[in-house]
Amino acid sequence: MRLLLTADPFVPVPPKYYGGIERIVAGLIREFRKRGHEVGLVAHSASCEPIDYFCGWRRETPSGPQAHAQNAVCLLQAFREFKPVLVHSFSRILYLSALLRLRTPKVMSYQRMVAKHTVKLGAFLGGRSLVFTGCSEFIASIGGAHGGRWHAIPNFVDTAAYEFSLTVPSDAPLVFLSRVEPIKGAHWAIEVARRTGRRLVIAGNYAASGRDREYWDNVIQPQLGKNGVEYIGPVDDPAKIRLLNSAAAMIVPIQWDEPFGIVFAEALACGTPVISCPRGALPEIVREGIDGFLVRNVDEACRAVEALDQIDRGACRKRAETSFSASGVSRRYETLYESLIAMA
Repeated sequence: MRLLLTADPFVPVPPKYYGGIERIVAGLIREFRKRGHEVGLVAHSASCEPIDYFCGWRRETPSGPQAHAQNAVCLLQAFREFKPVLVHSFSRILYLSALLRLRTPKVMSYQRMVAKHTVKLGAFLGGRSLVFTGCSEFIASIGGAHGGRWHAIPNFVDTAAYEFSLTVPSDAPLVFLSRVEPIKGAHWAIEVARRTGRRLVIAGNYAASGRDREYWDNVIQPQLGKNGVEYIGPVDDPAKIRLLNSAAAMIVPIQWDEPFGIVFAEALACGTPVISCPRGALPEIVREGIDGFLVRNVDEACRAVEALDQIDRGACRKRAETSFSASGVSRRYETLYESLIAMA
């Protein structure tokens, strides 16, 4: 198959630090090319994933209708040059606008919350040539209520690239690995570490301005260097794997409805239990008492920390291999592609 994939214009494929969607696109490209498919990509101009065809977006910080229209034209040009049998968008449905009326099969994947009006319009214009996927049953159920044909296909990690540890020392730290903002629950993680007497390593970036920066300045930064709380900044993939391998658990007690959260699958791939909250897609990822714990408040989170010795780190790794591996999930996309092409 000759496949054309798109990623958002803001971050290169693959990303060095933050960039969940871009990480998924890079993984799919590798898997598809291993199986002999020709793959094209429309993405940020600094993207360096080996590819059969590449086109950089015309506007990498699009703002306003004109900028988005230029990117739609860019995708149309890439389509005409590469001549794919299927287009899979991980960017904006607006960029597919010039292709929606064509019979060529198209997949629009949502890794974030779904906008009702764009789904309804896209489903109407795309008709049978367009299907939607959500990165979780949670997202697919929201999208399906607005129209179109939906499939839930989870995010994944390249489990072969993630070393895992069956055991860690008794004094292993907790790790918070995410963007440091209120919805990710770093303040909960700090309080849990303080109450349980555990060290806490915080890794991730934080906002340069706005309310999220105020959260960093007023809530998080004053706690650093106290009670075993350490901030190490953003980490690349090798550092992330080392960090998770040495952790008693990853604690990211989300305060919002997470669409998926690749970091949770990354933790499981390292054999690291997850402590989070039962919101969004988390109940689809973490099996209570098997892969970690889903808690509703700080008290429950403290009890979860005390119960970590009940979690089998090998079972966490197995969960990642069976449900969230790059090879397994990419085959689900491949099966979907084949069915769409057969109906075209």
